[in-house]
Amino acid sequence: MTRTEKAVELFEKGLNCAQAMLTVFGEPYGIDEQMARRLGRPLGGGLGRMGLTCGAITGATLVLGLARGTKPDEAEARAEVGPAVQEFIRRFQQRHGSSLCRDLLGADMSTESGARKVKEEKLVAQVCPGVMRDAADILGDILGRA
Repeated sequence: MTRTEKAVELFEKGLNCAQAMLTVFGEPYGIDEQMARRLGRPLGGGLGRMGLTCGAITGATLVLGLARGTKPDEAEARAEVGPAVQEFIRRFQQRHGSSLCRDLLGADMSTESGARKVKEEKLVAQVCPGVMRDAADILGDILGRA
């Protein structure tokens, strides 16, 4: 099973987008399953179910920070990770038109009417596996390059 397939599977089994990304891609950087769940917990639903930045993106950016922000000097570490995060988000937005959870779902789950729409139309089950797949593919590609 590829890392992309594993991330989608974990999401479909109940982890939020960020937790699934951190579980699969964080392990080589010392993030175990329990830590991935704890770190990713508040990021689901676009930061605490506010419909902001998609959890797949926030989870991926944390992994990029671990993978690319390795210089001992803080300014150099930021300079190292910034372009990778920018590339990730740019590529994600090219595929989906937005990086916001509410835009991806077509409903704002932070509102009563939006939450109802998400639930009634099963938008998470319809939309998020594809979003996860694309985010994991992009992250895997960026991580695969030295």
